[in-house]
Amino acid sequence: MAFDLKGKIEEIYEKIKDDDKLLEKFNKEPVKLLEDLIGVDLPDDKVEPLIDGIKAKLSLEKLGSLAGGLFGKKK
Repeated sequence: MAFDLKGKIEEIYEKIKDDDKLLEKFNKEPVKLLEDLIGVDLPDDKVEPLIDGIKAKLSLEKLGSLAGGLFGKKK
């Protein structure tokens, strides 16, 4: 069975992006949170890319919010 990295990143990102408690736990203990959410003890070669992917998506979201605030929508 193949591991769908992109799918897992999206799935977990959607779960934590708007949940302050999960975001805080992800920032403090990302491996533990991911293993809790997935329900499996993941090998390092699987968990590190997940963490990196989720951090990248969260950073893009934050950057998008900042850019929207700086430039705003034209009326």
